Formats: sequence, structure tokens, C-alpha cells
Amino acid sequence: MGMDSNNYDAFTGQGRKRRHRAMSEINVTPFVDVMLVLLIVFMVTAPLLTVGVPLDLPETKSSTVQGNDEPLIISVDVQGKVYLEDLEVGLENLVPKLQAVVGAKADQRIFVRGDKDVNYGRVLQVMGEIHDAGFTRVAMISSSPSDQAKAKAEKQ
Repeated sequence: MGMDSNNYDAFTGQGRKRRHRAMSEINVTPFVDVMLVLLIVFMVTAPLLTVGVPLDLPETKSSTVQGNDEPLIISVDVQGKVYLEDLEVGLENLVPKLQAVVGAKADQRIFVRGDKDVNYGRVLQVMGEIHDAGFTRVAMISSSPSDQAKAKAEKQ
């Protein structure tokens, strides 16, 4: 039983003369898929990384304030400590630090976040200091009930 060049014996593996050529093209589809997933993950997590002071915000049913400029965020934690973004500052140093960061822009948006268990007078004191310094666009941040449910689920 002679072997032709066209015959291939599947059992012994003999008879095949040609070898497969290596692919010369790179399949970029898996690479693009991974990059798109990473892009979505970073887009979702980027807003969560803006302010590092953990607070338990009070709930309201009002809608969020829309604006095109990036606001400064001042936080008052449960002990009454004041933070500019995530840097702790004393109440007496808050206005000079704000003016150093903002400059002469009195219309800069400033958001005040206060823990729901902090003394209401302390939050008003912080807002009064900011308003007395000439900043007119001061607003308070609260969380919606759905945000509170998410935060509780993340803690567990």
C-alpha cells in the first residue's frame, strides 16, 4: 500500500507534505473590547474619586444643580471639622485658602457638604464665612434616597 502525496492517513499522521503558514495579521478585536471595557470602568469610577471625606449626607427629593464649571467642595464631618476638597482646614483659615484657590472669581460655585449628624449651626457658620468673603454661589449638597441605599449596600 503506497502513499501518494495527496493521500493523508489520519491515524498515523503520515502523508501530509504541506505545513500551515503562520498568520500574518493581528486580530485587534479582543484588544479593542478590553480597552472599551476599561474606558467604561474608568468613566464610572472617576466621579467617585473626587472627594475623599466620608460623610453620611442627609436625604432630599430635590433635583441636582447643573452647571458647566467645576465647583469647589467644602465638607463638614460629624465632629465639625472643615475640609476644603479633602484637605482639613480650620474655619479661620477657610476663607484665605478659598481666595488663594479661586483668586478673584467671586462667582465660583462652592458646594457645602455636611454630615447629617453634625450640628446645623456649624454648617451655617461655615456657609456664613464663605458668603461674608464675597462668594455668592454657595449651595448645599444632599443625597437622594437611592444614593443612601447604594452607600448602605457598599458598607455591607
